[in-house]
Amino acid sequence: MYDFLNFLLSDKKDGIKFTCFGVWHWCYILAAVALSVFMLVRLKNKSEVQRNKATTFFIDLVFGLYISDYFLRPLAFGEIDIENLPFHLCTATCVLCFISRHNQKLYNFRGHFALLGFISNVVYLFYPAGVMWYGVHPFCYRALSTLVFHSLMAVYGLLVLAYEKTEFNRKAIKRDFCVILFITLWAMLGSYCFNGINGNYNYRYNWFFVVRDPFYILPLSISRFVMPILNVVLFFSVQILVRYIASKIKSKKTLEE
Repeated sequence: MYDFLNFLLSDKKDGIKFTCFGVWHWCYILAAVALSVFMLVRLKNKSEVQRNKATTFFIDLVFGLYISDYFLRPLAFGEIDIENLPFHLCTATCVLCFISRHNQKLYNFRGHFALLGFISNVVYLFYPAGVMWYGVHPFCYRALSTLVFHSLMAVYGLLVLAYEKTEFNRKAIKRDFCVILFITLWAMLGSYCFNGINGNYNYRYNWFFVVRDPFYILPLSISRFVMPILNVVLFFSVQILVRYIASKIKSKKTLEE
C-alpha cells in the first residue's frame, strides 16, 4: 500500500514542469481569482449569518487541509516535513485564523489575522517558491496541496475583508502592528530553536525569511539582523494600505446604499 501511495503522491519531475509565471502558474492564479469572484458574488445578497457560515467553512477547510498534509507528506516524501510547522507567515496565519474563528476571546483579532493571511498568501501565489524550486509537475501532490492551500487562504481573507468589519483607525492599525510583530518573533523563535547541527541533525530553516532574505542577496551576518525588521516594516506598510483601501470601498458602498 505504501508503494502505491508513495508513487501517487511523490513529486513527478518528468514531462511538463511548474515554472514561475508559466502557463500552469497563471492557471492556478486565475482559478483563485475566479473562486474569489464567485464567492463574493454568491454572498453579496446573503445575510450576515450565511456569510459567517461561508467564511467559517473556508477556514475550517483550509485548516483541515493543513493538518492532513502532516499525514500525507510522509507517504509522499518519506518523512514528516519540519518545514511545514506553523512558523511561516502563511501557515501561522492559517492556525491563528482558525483559532480566532472558534474562540471568542480572539474575536477582536479575527479580522487582523485574516488581513495578514490574505496579504501573505496572495504574495505566495505570485511567487510560489516552495513549488517552483523543486521543478515538479504542476499537478503533483506538492504543487496541488501547496497552491490550493494558499488560494483558499487568500479567498478566506478576502471574504473577511469584504463582509466583516474593516475599520481604518488608530486602534485597528495598532493591532495590525502587534500581529505582524508577534508572528515575526514567533518565526524567529522557531528558526533559532530548530536550526543547528547535532550528529545526523543538520538543518537551517528560514521561516518567514527571518534568517536569510528570499533571494540570498544579503550575507548571513547582516540578513539575520536586517530581515526581521524589514519583514515588519514591509508587511505592516502593506497592511495599512490594504486596510485603507478596504475601508474606503466599504464606506463608498455604504453611502451608495
